[in-house]
Amino acid sequence: MLCSNNSNMKQTIFILCFAVTFCGTLGTQPPTCTLPVALIPKEWKTMVHDCTIKMREQVNTEIEASMTYLAMGSHFLQDNVNRPGFAKFFLDSASEERQHALKLLEYLLMRGELTQDPEFKNSTWTLMGTQRPKATVWDSAEDALKAALQLETSVTKNIRDIIVACEEPENKYNDYHVVDWLTGEFLDEQYKGQRDLAGKISTLSKMMKAHGALGEFLYDKTLL
Repeated sequence: MLCSNNSNMKQTIFILCFAVTFCGTLGTQPPTCTLPVALIPKEWKTMVHDCTIKMREQVNTEIEASMTYLAMGSHFLQDNVNRPGFAKFFLDSASEERQHALKLLEYLLMRGELTQDPEFKNSTWTLMGTQRPKATVWDSAEDALKAALQLETSVTKNIRDIIVACEEPENKYNDYHVVDWLTGEFLDEQYKGQRDLAGKISTLSKMMKAHGALGEFLYDKTLL
């Protein structure tokens, strides 16, 4: 049988041999595969420890922000609240924060910092599944917008802290690339977003003072 010229049989034998080599002897118990460790040079990994830690923590911050905006969107979608404009605005914001988390993960991957090292075991992968929204109920749309502005201000501060850690770590290594990337990809958008929220709060507040609850209803329609 082993000497057969049948190509399919040869392929089957090769696959079995490969499985035995890497997964141990085939038997009644499911095999446990252990692939050889790839010996990759580490000199190209130049991010310093403090910078890497803060970048990983920011992934969780962005996910928490996304969950909070998702809760806001869900709150305003309820039939007893029924503010579809605000719901759309906050759900779009939730998607945006999720994209920020993905950008950070992609950058860490590019720099070779998405590892399973013991020192990072509690920093990214285990915390990502534990994030919860900061709140789930808001008294009014104005309160939700103010909470969103406070959230964005906190996120901006965290990004600035990352820049400081990457620009002036203890060993005086200045990671110009990550500083430039964070400044261009995140800070500009953060400042514009804060200004937009502040403007929305101002307009909504004036409309509610002039028209009461009707002001919130009318402003909601401008967000659709």
